[in-house]
Amino acid sequence: MISKNQIKYIHSLALKKNRDKEGCFVGEGPKVVADLLAVQTPEILVATDKWYASTNIAPRQQDAVVTEEELGKVSFLQHPQQVLGVFRKPHEEVSIDICNKDLCLALDKIQDPGNLGTIIRIADWFGISTIFCSPDTADAFNPKVVQATMGSIARVKLVYRDLCAVLDGLPTEIPVYATSLEGENIYSQELSSYGMIIMGNEGNGVSPQVMSKVNRTLFIPCYRKSKGIDSLNVAVATAVTCAEFRRR
Repeated sequence: MISKNQIKYIHSLALKKNRDKEGCFVGEGPKVVADLLAVQTPEILVATDKWYASTNIAPRQQDAVVTEEELGKVSFLQHPQQVLGVFRKPHEEVSIDICNKDLCLALDKIQDPGNLGTIIRIADWFGISTIFCSPDTADAFNPKVVQATMGSIARVKLVYRDLCAVLDGLPTEIPVYATSLEGENIYSQELSSYGMIIMGNEGNGVSPQVMSKVNRTLFIPCYRKSKGIDSLNVAVATAVTCAEFRRR
C-alpha cells in the first residue's frame, strides 16, 4: 500500500522546481525502470505484485506494493504499467573534449517533451553518449521526456549549458554541423566521425547566435516537390542526420 505522503511527494515531481530541489525524477514502466535499475538504486519503487513476481527484486521498507488501481492514483501515465520508480538525477561531469573523438548532439531550444525524449532515444541508438542542451531546452527529467526515451535516459548524458560558450570552448579544427533549410545537401557532403551536430527549435531552427559558431550547415532534401511541406519534425530530422553520419 502506498501512503498519502508518498503520493504527494511523487506528484510533486511533476514540476521542474521540485525535481531540481529534490534531485529526483520519476520513471515508469518495466522497460524504463529496468534500464534505470541497471545504473542506480531507486529512492522509491511503487509496483504491483505481478511486477515484483517477474523480477528478483524484493520490496524494501520505503517501497510500496500496490494494486493497478492504486498505481493509477500516482502514475503520470494514462495507462499505468506495473511499476514506477523515483530515481536520483545524475550529476556527471562532462567535458567538451568528447567532441574531439566522437559525435555529440547539441539541442538549441527544443521545447516539446516528446521530441526531446525521442531525440535522446535516437542518440542512444546511434551510439551518441552526450547531448548538450541550451538552458531553455525542455527539462530532460520531465516525466513525459523520460517516458519517450524508453530507458535511454539511463545511458545518455545530458548537459545543460550555454551553447555559445560550449562552442567557443571547442578547438577550431573540430567540425560543428547544424541543420538548416539553407544548408548543403547532407547526402553529398563529407561527414566526420567526430564533432558536434546542432539541432534547432521546432519552429525557428538554430538561433542566429548559435548558428554564427557553426562551420558546416546541412540540409535534408525533400523529394516531393510540393509547397505543402517545408520541413521535418526535429526528432525525425535528428534520426535522418545521425543515420547518415553513422552510415559513412
